[in-house]
Amino acid sequence: MLAILAVVLLVAWLLGISVFHVAGAVIHILIILAVISLVMHFVRGRSAV
Repeated sequence: MLAILAVVLLVAWLLGISVFHVAGAVIHILIILAVISLVMHFVRGRSAV
């Protein structure tokens, strides 16, 4: 779940920089959230359901 969220945030960040030209810190907050999400995913590992 966190990996999917990280991928979605990374894609949104790339689109924001290249396509929509969103200015400000919002675009960088997306990449920070994506990195945090990936780190949490790898730290937690696979959990049994």
